[in-house]
Amino acid sequence: MARLHVEGWAPEYGAAVEPEDQLSPAEGSVDTEVEDRPWEPIPGADDGVPIVAFVDGVRRVDARLLLDADDGPVPGICGSFAVGAVVWDRRIPRSEVVRPEVVRMALLGEGNAPNLPPLPSWLAYQPSSVDDDDPASLIRSFHDAMRRAEAVLAEDLAGSGYFVVADGPLYDYTTSDKMGYIKSHRRSYLPDGAIIGLLPAGHRTPLFTIGEGRFRRYSWYLRLSDRADSHSWAGIVRCEASAALDKQSVIRIADRSAAVLPTVGSEPHIEPRAPQNLVPIAALERDLRHRLGDAGLCLRALRSAVAGVAA
Repeated sequence: MARLHVEGWAPEYGAAVEPEDQLSPAEGSVDTEVEDRPWEPIPGADDGVPIVAFVDGVRRVDARLLLDADDGPVPGICGSFAVGAVVWDRRIPRSEVVRPEVVRMALLGEGNAPNLPPLPSWLAYQPSSVDDDDPASLIRSFHDAMRRAEAVLAEDLAGSGYFVVADGPLYDYTTSDKMGYIKSHRRSYLPDGAIIGLLPAGHRTPLFTIGEGRFRRYSWYLRLSDRADSHSWAGIVRCEASAALDKQSVIRIADRSAAVLPTVGSEPHIEPRAPQNLVPIAALERDLRHRLGDAGLCLRALRSAVAGVAA
């Protein structure tokens, strides 16, 4: 008999599981035979990786713009994003925020580059544009800029010898020692998702692959904490690794993730997206939001500067 549950995530963050058939993988794009082992839960294995870097970014729309052009209004936005990493040295143990960067962008549609009046040095927006007049395109372009900045940082830290956990799907597929960490779900990528509900804490599914060609990547599900009396997908996350890596390297990353990540899962009384929003990532998000500055102050400064030009 089906049972009703109250989702553990705070409702203002959406839901951990949001089914959406439109985002199903294309027919034949999922291969569940790549690890060549029985489809049963696999316990994590800690290989003693010394340093883990958690990479994430936060973004905010500071103001909506409207260019009153001769041939009609053109939409735009001013937005700020910040990216950075928490580096966890497991040998000490100690964690610190490294490489924080704040970027501010002013975007207009229809190929127009905004020409903002002088602003305080801490509020300098980089002008940019998108080709069409769809306001959603502005957000996509802004978000993509943040994802590129995250990817550059993740690749650089992996090149320094750190194991990188990038919050969200992988942006690029290289041979670096890194993985993508997806904490909410549109749907199961597996033809039969029953094994996901059976995963104990600290266990993962066998590997499967998603996509084809240069977009092909390995993936696996793992459970961060005991589900107790909650629903079968409670504490479940999906992870990714590049298909450019050899399979044994991916197995090592997957085993490592199932052993190490549950140790930094968050607690419900502290984090509204527990346990999926890992403690280092939650701390990084708070730090980066602080670096964005006060949203009201940004908006007032923009309005004041634009009004000063119009006066």
